[in-house]
Amino acid sequence: MSLFIVSDFKDIIILEGEESRHCYKVLRKKNGDLIQLTDGAGTYGIGRISNIDKHRCQLEIIERKFVEQDSFHIHIAMVPVKNHDRMEWFVEKATEIGIHEISFVSSEYSERKTLNTQRLIKKARSALKQSGRFYLPTIHELDTLNHWIEKNQADEMFVAHPDKQNNSLLNRAAIPGNHYLLLIGPEGGFSDKEIHAMKQRGYRSVSLGKNILRAETAGIVGCQMFCEINFDTGK
Repeated sequence: MSLFIVSDFKDIIILEGEESRHCYKVLRKKNGDLIQLTDGAGTYGIGRISNIDKHRCQLEIIERKFVEQDSFHIHIAMVPVKNHDRMEWFVEKATEIGIHEISFVSSEYSERKTLNTQRLIKKARSALKQSGRFYLPTIHELDTLNHWIEKNQADEMFVAHPDKQNNSLLNRAAIPGNHYLLLIGPEGGFSDKEIHAMKQRGYRSVSLGKNILRAETAGIVGCQMFCEINFDTGK
């Protein structure tokens, strides 16, 4: 059954524009068919189509419930790379895996100074529908690294920057059931000054494996590691 995102759950819901066209022309839905709905904030419902064409789809809600959020929270912050398509890919796949929050930060070695956040949100919405999840991740506007680390805290804070003193794998360093922050730097890495500032704030250096990963790949690996340690323990 297809999943659509709605802004609220009234007894009668109207899908318009792209959503209605997709329902009518791509999925070939007709009166009486059922579709799944979510508001992206934990509410799930089933609607029965009462009237549909390519411009407008009217639904009657026949079932509604609230789905509890995960007991853990994954927040990944990344220095955006030059190719915006790669950032879109990261947002799409991380949403499918189960990320809760995404930030983008500019650092000393940043390649990109602007970001189309609305397009990234659109990618996340599409991935949410495809993966059948009911919580849309929060995607923040681009911020400076120094400002970002001052205002963001979590139970456990990591930076993907292994060093000689601390070369622990992320999935061995993190404790199940916590609120996590993971910072991922640009191709040139973070500067020594930036690493020092992070450690002063309580960030721990971790490794994501023996291979050198692109930033967006590192984000996916980190997200999956956090999910795995929580799924293994039933959190």
